[in-house]
Amino acid sequence: MATTAPVPVELGFAEEAPAWRLRSEQFPSKVGGRPAWLGLAELPGPGALACARCGRPLAFLLQVYAPLPGRDDAFHRSLFLFCCREPPCCSGLRVFRNQLPRKNAFYSYEPPSETGTSDTECLCLQLKSGAHLCRVCGCLAPMTCSRCKRVHYCSKEHQTLDWRFGHKQACTQSDHLDHTVPDHNFLFPEFEIVTETEDEILPEVVETEDYSEVIGSMGVIPEEELDSMAKHESKEDHIFQKFKSKIALEPEQILRYGRGIKPIWISGENIPQEKDIPDCPCGAKRIFEFQVMPQLLNHLKADRLGRSVDWGILAVFTCAESCSLGTGYTEEFVWKQDVTDTP
Repeated sequence: MATTAPVPVELGFAEEAPAWRLRSEQFPSKVGGRPAWLGLAELPGPGALACARCGRPLAFLLQVYAPLPGRDDAFHRSLFLFCCREPPCCSGLRVFRNQLPRKNAFYSYEPPSETGTSDTECLCLQLKSGAHLCRVCGCLAPMTCSRCKRVHYCSKEHQTLDWRFGHKQACTQSDHLDHTVPDHNFLFPEFEIVTETEDEILPEVVETEDYSEVIGSMGVIPEEELDSMAKHESKEDHIFQKFKSKIALEPEQILRYGRGIKPIWISGENIPQEKDIPDCPCGAKRIFEFQVMPQLLNHLKADRLGRSVDWGILAVFTCAESCSLGTGYTEEFVWKQDVTDTP
């Protein structure tokens, strides 16, 4: 009987890169900054990129370029992950998928240049499709400054933020507003995600803890409760040790990609069941595609405005069929697992 070859796991690492490598024409996988949109039309609007809890605009976290071999309709394919960074919310998460055939209205049939030019260093806030992008976050911007009529925003929040951080003075003075965007402290630090294949997995060695000796004041706890606590701690230890052994070879990994494999969880709590992962609107099941690791938090400097985002694992599940949606963006599903303390 023929056996199916295991799906290779790609590990992602955050590295600094020049601006031209992080533009959409280069189809980058990247962290932070403004999104480098793949399809340049039918972008998700402000409503789709607002936190379902607090209503504020979500911040772009990362994107993964993940074309599907053998699928002409997914020759170019990217996934875009956004998160809320407003405490105490910090749990609003949305992920979108976009894919294009090799022959499309936005990009050349041939691969893009591997060298940058001075033109690619400039910040462009209007796409080739004509869509305007928010001066603060780089997302679709239906609002215009009523004074200068030259800059665009996704929301009142970002218009107010930009006004406070310099547009008030520059509004009637500069002829190059799109290229003089100040640091609003809303964006996460920007990095390229470079990948390498995980060639081997360290053996899963989990030491068995001995819970048989319970001394001192714990002797007053009923035996049944002690057994329950020991089993819980043992399960948590096993899962966390498995997580550590998986990443021990490359402890700086910020992302693990393997479409159709199982994620590695950091805790035994809050692991989704099949029923917890909604089907795609096309009717197909969703499967695991990649997970964001807690190591990424070290790169984000998320508390620079006193705001903090946190997670144990962010696991992204996408349509198993990767259904074709033309040039538009479809929302997929992300599961957030926090690190829990064992009792």
